[in-house]
Amino acid sequence: MASPSGSSLSHNGTYATVFKGRSKTTNEIVALKEIHLDAEEGTPSTAIREISLLKELKHVNILRLHDVIHTETKLVLVFEFCEQDLKRYMDQHGTRGALEPGIVRSFMFQLLKGTHFCHENQVLHRDLKPQNLLINRKMELKLGDFGLARAFGVPVNTFSNEVVTLWYRAPDVLLGSRTYSTSIDLWSCGCIFAEMISGMPLFRGKDNNDQLLHIMKILGTPSHQQFAKMLKDSPEIVLKEFPPLPKMNLAQVLPKASPLAIDLLERLLKFDPAERISAADALSHPYFTESALVPNASPPGAMAPPTFTFPHPRPQHVLQPRTNQVQPQQPQQYGVPVAHTAGMGLPSMFPGPRPGQMQVPMNPAQAQAQAQAQAQAQAQAAYYNNMPYNAQPQYGQGM
Repeated sequence: MASPSGSSLSHNGTYATVFKGRSKTTNEIVALKEIHLDAEEGTPSTAIREISLLKELKHVNILRLHDVIHTETKLVLVFEFCEQDLKRYMDQHGTRGALEPGIVRSFMFQLLKGTHFCHENQVLHRDLKPQNLLINRKMELKLGDFGLARAFGVPVNTFSNEVVTLWYRAPDVLLGSRTYSTSIDLWSCGCIFAEMISGMPLFRGKDNNDQLLHIMKILGTPSHQQFAKMLKDSPEIVLKEFPPLPKMNLAQVLPKASPLAIDLLERLLKFDPAERISAADALSHPYFTESALVPNASPPGAMAPPTFTFPHPRPQHVLQPRTNQVQPQQPQQYGVPVAHTAGMGLPSMFPGPRPGQMQVPMNPAQAQAQAQAQAQAQAQAAYYNNMPYNAQPQYGQGM
């Protein structure tokens, strides 16, 4: 049993108040979400959903529900305690809200890990936004507020389109889709990704139509063929006349973003949900191994991307960034094809002199380190070239 610890933390939500408390049994600091029950209406459906889903979802990047205390007048949910949400963290630690690249990478990886775990367990969050992502002292990011979450699977249900805070709502949902799936959360992840990079929400509409226009001003107006395909996939969509707008270069919209960050963002922010990357494939994107090419990319205390190489080298084919064509495999360095690093502003694994650049002689220690790294890379390539391979796209078309 936990007891409130005064007014050190008190936040009024749509149907609940959150307090900071301490467990009498473990002495652990916890968050107490207190929901006052209406005598006629009973327990809110949002609370029932949150409890039922969180009892099943146990993951480091999902807020842990410790206990549920139920009385006649109120319902108290006992959660693990996190110091702040992502929005507050950006306001306090960002440069005008924009976070350092290493922190963005760490938080984005954790956001996708939590989202992937939800989708693996057939749960749609449906309300991903910075205010619902919690950060603890260990710099762990956790998905919270599952009040709008829904289980999906068999039988397939049609869902409400009154979900997700407007600025993070997918265009297919804005158009009235009720047959969405995991792609709805991946769009929100893309919006959060862009906001962490720039410090400002990417699409800030006033209503559904205005939000669609904000999206089209950056992504461009879909063609009639694209709209027709979306209508075929979701017949309940209501199409209107939209002004023909060209697609903007996301690198100009987000000048602080690296080329690999832009590539991942473009795969998340696809107008057609069928083209949106899945959480599993997003986690395999080379953006998350870019830190190996950037010194001191992750700040002390941040949860870094995995120590193993993503994506794993494949002997026959690989889908290169910014193309949907499968191309022959080329030598890789930390998941990034060597031939493609020159135009990305990324240092080579084995740097050599550029045209017109004087070559600086290496000392014996540097030469030995380079020779060892080159031998290791060649051994790894030989190992994977002997492995059987079933050709399939490296980046999916959504789940």
